Amino acid sequence: MRIGFAVPQSGAWATPDNLRRVAVRAEELGYHDLWTFQRLLYPVGHEMGPTYRSVHDPVVTLAHLSGVTGRIGLAVAVINAYVQPVVLAKQLATLQTLSGGRLTAGIGLGWVPEEFTAAGVAFEGRGRRGEEFVEVLRKAWNDDPVEHEGDFYRVPASHLDPKPEPGPPPILLGGTAEVALRRAARLADGWVSSSREDLTAIAERIKLIKAELAASGRDAAGFRFVCRGVTRVRPEPGERPLTGPYDKIRADVDALAAAGVTDVFHDLSFDQEFVGLDAGEAARRAEEALEALAP
Repeated sequence: MRIGFAVPQSGAWATPDNLRRVAVRAEELGYHDLWTFQRLLYPVGHEMGPTYRSVHDPVVTLAHLSGVTGRIGLAVAVINAYVQPVVLAKQLATLQTLSGGRLTAGIGLGWVPEEFTAAGVAFEGRGRRGEEFVEVLRKAWNDDPVEHEGDFYRVPASHLDPKPEPGPPPILLGGTAEVALRRAARLADGWVSSSREDLTAIAERIKLIKAELAASGRDAAGFRFVCRGVTRVRPEPGERPLTGPYDKIRADVDALAAAGVTDVFHDLSFDQEFVGLDAGEAARRAEEALEALAP
């Protein structure tokens, strides 16, 4: 199983020094990947919670961290399909090449209507848009010339170089509805769970995806099942997976592996107790967790 760690990208502890320190220490401890997420804006009066109130851009963050690390993977879960796919394809191809092929690109449909409004994209038809979005990314990374005529995007016949080296990054798709799980099986290299996922039921989602992979004639052996591990460090064991003392959290990781999860990354930023800490205390607790939960 691949074990990752979410970097300090959100809130008071998301300082440049903390970002670099967590990234370097995670690599020293043998973690497989550093993880980020996207939140474009926080609508006034929204109740989505403090985690989303102040968030660094994931692509810029990973580009910065690629320069202070040398081996650890660089991942985003997820970038939403209201951005322009050709521009994103260029950015991710550059990051893949400059980082030495360490990138994993998670793509989502998005769920905040105000972000679509700000991006100038219709909220309706997100599922079909997301499918075409992935198609454009793959064309941009593989075809020469690149050409596309679709319902949502048009790319005139063009050279879009350089291509990502040593090859295109794997694409993960998010989502929890059955149609989203089936979409991931048909179009992606893996599926990534959301922060709201019921981890006690994740085995059923994996079973459904594997069935869809088989129906599509795809081999499940190389497919990645990625769990955003909302990790809550507490003195006593909690009912939810990944909640409690470190030995319980590690046992929960083993249980996720038994359920079919191939990747789990510990994300402290979705623990509401942790989000309220000042930058120094959050950094101290994060480094403790990094060491205690290392692969």
